Amino acid sequence: MTETVRYEVTGTDGEIEFRRYPALVLATVEYPGDDSGFSALFSYITGSNRAQGKIPMTAPVITAEKIPMTAPVISDTRTMSFVMPAGKDRNELPEPLDTRVQILTTPQREMAVIRFKGYAGKDEVEMYTSRLLDGLKKSAIPTAGRPVLMRYNAPWTPGFLRRNEVAVEVNRQETFVTGSNVRSAAAEELPDHGRNF
Repeated sequence: MTETVRYEVTGTDGEIEFRRYPALVLATVEYPGDDSGFSALFSYITGSNRAQGKIPMTAPVITAEKIPMTAPVISDTRTMSFVMPAGKDRNELPEPLDTRVQILTTPQREMAVIRFKGYAGKDEVEMYTSRLLDGLKKSAIPTAGRPVLMRYNAPWTPGFLRRNEVAVEVNRQETFVTGSNVRSAAAEELPDHGRNF
């Protein structure tokens, strides 16, 4: 059975669930939107690494659009990440043989998430991402980075059994209430760090 990343539920707001994730180690690759990203990462965990060792797969698989900070147009490049097993330090993992695969560490953070079933097609992902971002905006909760898609199941899993989620990092501690106005203490100072997860 595939290990799943552990998290702590820190609250809800309608269909949005807030979660605290621990620091994670990711194997990440940039790819043009075809199957090459998954293939490169799967090869890495099944032995295409300096140690020729296998690494257990951990759910979810995380994908994100790569959005240039200086351009208003979304590029054709995406990132895909496999989460490495809990308790593994970046330095403990074997070096990838494929130079496209990078081993990255993400800090502990809080994420806002909406879960949905079925196939995660482009239209579904866009719809749930819009619902997530609109809900956070309505509640004046600032975001950081870009939204990601998290998929938990094998490709052969029937649609009605699939678990998918859209998520984005949030800074709820930045939000406070002043009289009848809900404001963000630093919403305009938050950069898009371009983090994958």
